[in-house]
Amino acid sequence: MKRILTGDRPTGRLHLGHYVGSLKNRIRLQDEYEAFFIIADLHTLTTRPEKTGELKDSIHQLVLDYLSVGIDPAKCTIYIQSQIPEVAELAVILGNLVTVPRLEKMPTLKDVMRDAQIQTPSYGLLGYPVLQSADILMVKANLVPVGKDQASHIEVTREIAREFNRLYGEGLPAGRQVFPIPEALIPGDIGTLPGTDGKAKMSKSLGNVINLSDSKEEVKKKVMGMFTDPKRVHGDEPGEVEGNPVFVYLDAFAEHGDPKKIEDLKRRYREGTVGDVEVKEYLVEVLEKFLEPIRAIRAEFEKKPELIETILKEGTARARLEAQQTLDEVRRAMKIDYFSQ
Repeated sequence: MKRILTGDRPTGRLHLGHYVGSLKNRIRLQDEYEAFFIIADLHTLTTRPEKTGELKDSIHQLVLDYLSVGIDPAKCTIYIQSQIPEVAELAVILGNLVTVPRLEKMPTLKDVMRDAQIQTPSYGLLGYPVLQSADILMVKANLVPVGKDQASHIEVTREIAREFNRLYGEGLPAGRQVFPIPEALIPGDIGTLPGTDGKAKMSKSLGNVINLSDSKEEVKKKVMGMFTDPKRVHGDEPGEVEGNPVFVYLDAFAEHGDPKKIEDLKRRYREGTVGDVEVKEYLVEVLEKFLEPIRAIRAEFEKKPELIETILKEGTARARLEAQQTLDEVRRAMKIDYFSQ
């Protein structure tokens, strides 16, 4: 069975955009692949080094979000990145196989610096793709589910893996490599949700999100304040449906509503015979059908903090075993396993 690696930085609770963009897909993938889900707390240091005191609670909340939507620790391995010391050593080794100019060309670097208001990248931020490569290669993932914006990171991992295999694969049996060359798994039917403020993307840093853990009251307040068609001043004027966040959300969660009613609302919106309030009230109803069972599952797991701890400990122990085996193989291939020779 092929192996996948994916995960999240524990920087806050997960939101509807995470569900549409990745979580929904992961629920399916955990049944089809050997799945590793990394809680990438070391990666938070690249933009939030002063926030380490918040990590423990953020990790706990992240696992609750995972479990509440259907990620099953019996089907996958959920682990904490910082508790695998081998990944840091592997990152040091891999960092010697890629140049600074190559990392400076990463298209996501400028985006991260802009969003985090960073003028000059730290060594850690510049080397983010190298640590990510270590995460991927440590568990020898064959596939890495990512959005299109992260595909360039997987390409760096592929380049590093090829270079390692070229330099250190000489003594291996014919046809065998230290590292498999991972592929980016970019689902073609997975979109993104705009923020509630109409921005291009729902983002924790922009505060334009509806969290999976939001209460019914919070969801209603956020939906009723959502951006719609800025050119439509009155409810009796024709409005744009395409790109309108309210209708984007209705399409994304249509399975929890009535498709015929959604199409009727679109028709009436284009004609100017329905107001924003009525459309938003229906969106609240649709989102509640989706979120209510998620909240109920989350509430049950919140009563069992010791279970969350067990899931993390067991998953991390399994991931560390993989890491130790990989690092042993790396050292042997490089002929730096001095005390085991």
